[in-house]
Amino acid sequence: MRVFALLSLLIAGAAAFGTSAFTGSSITAASNGSTVCMMRHRKKVAKLGKPADQRKALLRALTTEVIRHGRIKTTLTRAKAVRKHVDHMITLGKRGDLHARRQAMGWVYDKDLVHSLFEAAPERYGDREGGYTRVLRTMPRQGDNAKMAVIELV
Repeated sequence: MRVFALLSLLIAGAAAFGTSAFTGSSITAASNGSTVCMMRHRKKVAKLGKPADQRKALLRALTTEVIRHGRIKTTLTRAKAVRKHVDHMITLGKRGDLHARRQAMGWVYDKDLVHSLFEAAPERYGDREGGYTRVLRTMPRQGDNAKMAVIELV
């Protein structure tokens, strides 16, 4: 009964406020002022519990550190999220043209690191078509028992 009431409230709220029920936005009900959040089915972006600007800064910093040190230890979710960006930076380094260099400088924080990446990537990963990183699970973090992982360059 409660599920039916919530569903009817959702449909009525979407019709009353002129919003689509499939956009993922929250709808405020007129009767009691509660907020109903839509489900995130089939969404690929790992939100990492942060707003978009903080998430982008975190991913840029993690990407920079993986390229600088070759391996870092972080949470499993962050390691899986940063893997895509590290692979993309290495692909840009293999491409080696001016546009790729400018794209990499727009993402990686250290300018000298971009230069060394573009020098080392073609000979190190020239025969590889992707999968430049490896995510290895480690022991959970002491304190909050978060799943930890090591992300490293292959």
